[in-house]
Order: sequence, then structure tokens, then C-alpha cells
Amino acid sequence: MSADTRSNRRAFLQSVGLVGAALALEGWTGRTRPLSAWPAIGPDDPEIPNEQVAKVMKERFGDRPIQRGHVTLDMPAVAEDGRFVPVAIEADLPMSADEYVKGVYLIVDHNPDPLVMVLHFTATIGPVAVETRIKMRRTCWIRAICETSNGALWADYAKVETSLNGCG
Repeated sequence: MSADTRSNRRAFLQSVGLVGAALALEGWTGRTRPLSAWPAIGPDDPEIPNEQVAKVMKERFGDRPIQRGHVTLDMPAVAEDGRFVPVAIEADLPMSADEYVKGVYLIVDHNPDPLVMVLHFTATIGPVAVETRIKMRRTCWIRAICETSNGALWADYAKVETSLNGCG
């Protein structure tokens, strides 16, 4: 056997050994990673929704532009359990009789039904501040969109990683 063959064989066996050791350690510690823990497939840009999300947004908002700002979406960067992920949405938009937030939409990109929540408001409700918990199928973008009474759309986005599937 030549020296090149031995070094290639040795490098191969070392790499296989390292992968095997990593898998064994993961199993030994009881910390396995479900499929949902691997990075999401698709664009890493919240401005580019998948087909299902694009359809929901087209139905709800038509061709109106969605601007970033005035909305704060507060979520953990990593949700340990996709069955209950805390969400807080706040908006600093005016809440007067002339101009107010008339709707808040929460869209979770890879859920079976991406439109998770729709809330309707009136001018008398006061500042927008909502806290709830949602289910997430897997790591993906979350979109909080506020629609004002004059038709403007304001949003904030967050990418949340989850290690346990919350949508069955």
C-alpha cells in the first residue's frame, strides 16, 4: 500500500470516527435534535415570503407596501418548545379618532395555517400592546403586521428557532 493511499484512508477513518463520536455523544447525553432543529430551507430574508405566506398577504393586503417600523415584535430567538412560544407585539402608532390601528396580524411562515392571529381594534382601545403564546411548526420567520385606518401597513419580523415541533 502506498503512502498516499494510507494517508487518504487514515483521513477518511478519522473523519468517520469524529462524526460517529459526535453522534454517540449526542445520543449519550439524551440531547437529540429533531428535524425542526436544523436550519430552515429557503430565503433568509423576511421580505421574501414563501408561496403560502405570499398568498395570505396578497389576500389580506393586496399590493400595498409593508413598511418596517412603528411595530415591535418581541419573541425569544430560540424557543425550546414550539407548542407554546411567547409573543409580545407593541405599536407606537397614533390611536386617535382620525387615525388608529384597526388590525394586527401575526403570520408564522411554515405553520400549516400561517395566519396565526388577527385582532381588530377601534380608536378607543388605546395603545396597541398584545401578549400571547403561539404554536410553531419549525424554525422560521414570524411577521407582526399592523394595519392603520388609513390603509398603511407597518411591520416587524423575527426569526425564531425552535427545537420541538408544536404543530403535530
